[in-house]
Amino acid sequence: MPNGLSVTAANATLSALAGTYTWAQLHVGAPGANGTANVAAETDRVQVTWGAPSGGAMTNTAPVSWVGVAGTEDYTDISLWSAATLGTFGMSGLVTANAVTAGDTFTIPIGELDVALQTAS
Repeated sequence: MPNGLSVTAANATLSALAGTYTWAQLHVGAPGANGTANVAAETDRVQVTWGAPSGGAMTNTAPVSWVGVAGTEDYTDISLWSAATLGTFGMSGLVTANAVTAGDTFTIPIGELDVALQTAS
């Protein structure tokens, strides 16, 4: 039996996170403890629309798109923030993506940006 949060506690925590960390930024390496390391050439943050948490997980309910990216590179990580500029860093995670070329549009489709917490079972 894995240890973890109750599903109720996990969903409540995710609801709080979803209401606070609604801006995504791309990185070409681990963002680090402050979310500021390895920022991609495309520095814009774009808004994320989170669905209601269920079963200790939540996902995006609208595409997350960067139009006309600034550089040719491979995105490896993402960070989530409380504001479009400055703001508070909340969390980070890995991105599985193909390389992009400057001017491309990079999109994370609906249901592909997930945050999950370990729940007890």
